[in-house]
Amino acid sequence: MNKIFNPDKSLWTSMVKRPVYSLDSVKDVVDEIFTNIELYGDKSLIQYTKKFDNVDLNNLKVSSEKINNSENDIDKDLKESINVAFNNIYKFHKNQVVDFNKIETTPGVLCWQEKRAIENVGLYIPGGTAPLFSSVLMLAIPAMIAKCKNIVLCSPPDKSGELHPAILYCAKLCKVDTVICVGGAQSIAAMSIGTETVPKVNKIFGPGNQFVTYAKLKSINFNTAIDMPAGPSELLVLADKYANPSYIASDLLSQAEHGPDSQVIFVSLSKSLINEVEKCINDQVKSLDRIDFINKSISNSKLVFFDDKTKAIDFINLYAPEHYIINVQDESFFIDNIVSAGSVFIGNYTPESAGDYASGTNHTLPTNGNAKQYSGVNLDSFQKTITFQKISKTGLLNISKTVETMAQAEGLQAHKNAVSIRVSDLKS
Repeated sequence: MNKIFNPDKSLWTSMVKRPVYSLDSVKDVVDEIFTNIELYGDKSLIQYTKKFDNVDLNNLKVSSEKINNSENDIDKDLKESINVAFNNIYKFHKNQVVDFNKIETTPGVLCWQEKRAIENVGLYIPGGTAPLFSSVLMLAIPAMIAKCKNIVLCSPPDKSGELHPAILYCAKLCKVDTVICVGGAQSIAAMSIGTETVPKVNKIFGPGNQFVTYAKLKSINFNTAIDMPAGPSELLVLADKYANPSYIASDLLSQAEHGPDSQVIFVSLSKSLINEVEKCINDQVKSLDRIDFINKSISNSKLVFFDDKTKAIDFINLYAPEHYIINVQDESFFIDNIVSAGSVFIGNYTPESAGDYASGTNHTLPTNGNAKQYSGVNLDSFQKTITFQKISKTGLLNISKTVETMAQAEGLQAHKNAVSIRVSDLKS
């Protein structure tokens, strides 16, 4: 890993750049997929599944019987673990339900807000190098709490043409309406456009590779919103001399195994700790399975030392990490001053993987510096906020002069007249 000590601020912009992640190379392929899905619907989905996954599909939609029986195909410990995670994630997102108070802005003028669910949502669950059934819980639970009318789940089939039973069991727990055994950019196109089997949705959620990412961006052209732009996963760990180097190394490696283009950053307030963590990384990696991914990811990563905590937090905010672990004695300073991060993990006993699975917070988070302007997925992601107002006769008289004067100044006579006609009737 690249070691950098007290870097000059002029270098920070280049230091926070993520691994090269260009979508240009996939553009033509995805554009063609959208065109064919629009023209041929289900037929194209079957053809693309054969082409990309080497699987012949007879049915795109997973039967309700298979979903209902899925729990019989996973072992007891996994089922119990999923149930615990479900309950924790449900509690956390249920707590996000908000009741708005009505407010009288002027006597006789009543205004308020109400939440309404996005009716049709699509969830993309990756299944390439690993079936990410945890993402089903992270996306479908808030959709269920929000009371989205239709929930469509798409995920790529395994070599036998099936979805992992844990994915189906999570879908069952979350009362997902429609499960489609199709993945990749073709599933995003299907949910954006609609086919004979796949309903068109209003908003698409979920992570994916560069083909899925570009497809999600393209889906906006079909009046379909997305949760956020996404890139490879990332983690920044902050620690001081009191931290446990073995814990830090394990956190860095847990994120590095996501993929070869993942990035991990270690910001240390101790020079000696950097060498200790590097040694622990070299020791721990020997016993891990996804070593090829880890080695490539580590080559994108950095060990950075700062002797000034203000410079450290300024650098961290510039990086805007997807995951941010704080492991220092003066944790309040780094909690209070973080302004750009997807999710924050505090203390020796809060590994990032706890948030990935079962603590309750959502693991669908902004990457590639997008934490500066995006939040992670939450209950609000599945809802729209509608404003309401009701004005009495007295209320209209109270604000009529203000509205008429402003409309006149903007040259919008019809706007003014909509008030003036009513006021004239009230006064007469």
